[in-house]
Amino acid sequence: MGNQMDKLSHLSYAEVPTVDPNGVDKEDGPRIGVSYIFSSDDDELEDGRAPGGTDRDPSQEEKHYDQRDEVQCAVSYRDERIYEKSLQSFVATGQYPHWAVYVGDFQVVHLHRAEVKNSFLTDASQGRRCRIVNDFYKFKALAPDVVVQNAMEQVGLKDRELSWRNSECFAAWCMFGKREFKMGAEIRIGKQPYRLKIFVSDKHAHVLEFQSLEDMVMEKRRNDHLGRTAVLRELAAHFSNVEEVTREPDAEG
Repeated sequence: MGNQMDKLSHLSYAEVPTVDPNGVDKEDGPRIGVSYIFSSDDDELEDGRAPGGTDRDPSQEEKHYDQRDEVQCAVSYRDERIYEKSLQSFVATGQYPHWAVYVGDFQVVHLHRAEVKNSFLTDASQGRRCRIVNDFYKFKALAPDVVVQNAMEQVGLKDRELSWRNSECFAAWCMFGKREFKMGAEIRIGKQPYRLKIFVSDKHAHVLEFQSLEDMVMEKRRNDHLGRTAVLRELAAHFSNVEEVTREPDAEG
């Protein structure tokens, strides 16, 4: 569960290395309780469908992944760093990340299309690339068997029975057991203790503040979907509008 778990992977799920991060693989098999990311999400782009539920054109090729277009960000709760992602991680361009928990026997548990499902790796990934993401969040992880138990006990929940807004919140809750990953777990009382820092360049960053971890995750995932170029363009447009509004009173005077 250490830092070595977060590795760039250009392999299919069947090829993802799952040896013990400490170099000791007692059972000579895949680890349980490990969180993975696929390159599509249950919220929008799934099962060959485009946003809005329309069928995706099978002849349309997936966008070529450009590592430079991945959004670098970090999240803090008050002054404590709780999430960090660097360019060393792999994400497909223009897609929401889809999180899953490996539970053994080449199976994962994941929140997919408003239902918690137990699927085979190959079925869940649909041939897409993936990465191991255990140390993105800086919370202390639960024991692997507890993570698996958390995941398996939720299999079959759907629609109104669900307590998580997306696959990331579900997998993170399984792994860390923190109620903040559940919908409506934090009361919004005006305070904004969560800070999402988007790195614009080596020397500059833009900070957004949120009242809940749930809200922050939603914005972070939206940025993952848009990609770095689109996010920076959006920020530039925002600052331009703010500057124009600020200048208007002077122009009238």
